[in-house]
Amino acid sequence: MERNNRLKRLEYWIKARIGKIKYIKTEYRCPKVWYGSDYGGFYVNTEILPEDAIIYSFGIGQDISFDRAILAKHKATVYGFDPTPKSIVWLATQTVPSAFRFYPYGIGNKTEQVRFHLPKNKEHVSGSIFDHKLVSEDDYVEVPLKCFKDILQETGHQAIDVLKMDIEGSEYVVIESILTSGIPIKQLLLETHERFFTDGKARGKKFFDLLHAHGYRIFAISDTYQEISLIKV
Repeated sequence: MERNNRLKRLEYWIKARIGKIKYIKTEYRCPKVWYGSDYGGFYVNTEILPEDAIIYSFGIGQDISFDRAILAKHKATVYGFDPTPKSIVWLATQTVPSAFRFYPYGIGNKTEQVRFHLPKNKEHVSGSIFDHKLVSEDDYVEVPLKCFKDILQETGHQAIDVLKMDIEGSEYVVIESILTSGIPIKQLLLETHERFFTDGKARGKKFFDLLHAHGYRIFAISDTYQEISLIKV
């Protein structure tokens, strides 16, 4: 696994250097701890994470190792969201901590039903609202999405300590509504998917420029160069 991560990191570093994706680097020094599996984890700054932290976890798939790790060390509450049929069925078979609360819908730019393309490889879980090379054009289901404002109305939160998001390309669609919501969010943990799009580098530049403009700085990047952790400074 470690060798695969090194190779993937090298692959993304090369793509960034030759201009296929946006080049990023850490911008802020602070403590970091990896929570979760190699596949489903992220770096977190635990020094600013209160014991009773509110965690939003968008994109569950079949890996809640990040959520379990947070809950094992903090008296936090995790709010998990995922509209993927396979994920919903899988989660129903799991024994989850009482502080993990699941919502069977995803985050979108507006509250609506959308076409959700399923993965070509039936062993995989992650689908997408975008028809990219890893999902099927014709194999899809209709799933519910809610805008960030409507999600907050349902949960009733006025602040979020950590927002984690692995939503298969939709991060580029929803990030502005999150940043302009007026809800303080201390840490953003984001998996990026520039590789899904022909204009991936342009999307990545706009995405990170917007985060920077709203006061977020990258404090950690995973070994695969895809999981990016940012802190509000």
